[in-house]
Amino acid sequence: MNPSDFAIDVRGVTKKFGTRTVVNDIAMQVKYGEIYGFLGPNGSGKTTFLRMLCGLLTPDGGEGLCLGLDFRKESAEIKKRVGYMTQKFSFYDDLTIQENLEFIARLYGMPQRKAAVEKSLERLGMVERRKQLAGTLSGGWKQRLALAACLIHDPKLLLLDEPTAGVDPKARRDFWEEIHLLAAEGLTFLITTHYMDEAERCHRLAYIAYGNLLASGSVEEVVKAGGLTTWEVTGGNLPALADKIRKLAGIEQVVAFGTTLHVSGHDAEQMKKTLAPFFNDSQRWTPIKSGLEDVFIGLMDTAKDNYS
Repeated sequence: MNPSDFAIDVRGVTKKFGTRTVVNDIAMQVKYGEIYGFLGPNGSGKTTFLRMLCGLLTPDGGEGLCLGLDFRKESAEIKKRVGYMTQKFSFYDDLTIQENLEFIARLYGMPQRKAAVEKSLERLGMVERRKQLAGTLSGGWKQRLALAACLIHDPKLLLLDEPTAGVDPKARRDFWEEIHLLAAEGLTFLITTHYMDEAERCHRLAYIAYGNLLASGSVEEVVKAGGLTTWEVTGGNLPALADKIRKLAGIEQVVAFGTTLHVSGHDAEQMKKTLAPFFNDSQRWTPIKSGLEDVFIGLMDTAKDNYS
């Protein structure tokens, strides 16, 4: 694939704070028009990576391009072409939606500010709420305002850092519908999230833990590469069963899913041998396809903490 096909094409990206390496030799390629999910536990380095991409942090190592520009040497130009949505709502509560957008347009030095604000209000359905104070908005509407502010300068790449945290399911679904519509128009997204259903809405994704990239690809590719075998157990007395099998040979995960248990491990033969005595009439054991959450928990359990 031609390098010009990638909105993000970086390798060796590294960042240290003191003696701690928070982003360790990360490589990433994101195609134009792609929705790329970036997952990992809190403190794994996701936000630090995003901030290096858009020039808010200086990397200690790495090379490559962001929107065709050297992400280390041309960060000032990259900032003009990227929209960055932070984890926390960061607008003025005592200004209206329209006033907040006008302020953002002035920060970008846009020559046609009024037209840009009108376009943002219309694009995200906020025309009727334009005079509402930002501090009185619900979580979903605050999220919509934040997205409008990211889009006001017509960026080519959006970096969204846990954009739906604390937002209700309906607002989350509406948000993702908007993301897919924008991607269909050619906009590229790199999105951090903790929600597995959101990860499955991405075209491709990567998983980072303690600064190290542990998996990347489509959902199907990541699940397959995880190499997990999973059994679903239904029946009575599942909590007692979970306690009995949790520390047995070959059993790496025992997790309650509603009225069932998911039992997972990497050694299918060892698992079958270990679990054979528990195959009885009181519970039903069914081999199932491992889920994304099963794989990510497995990856996290094997990752080494980089705190010290």
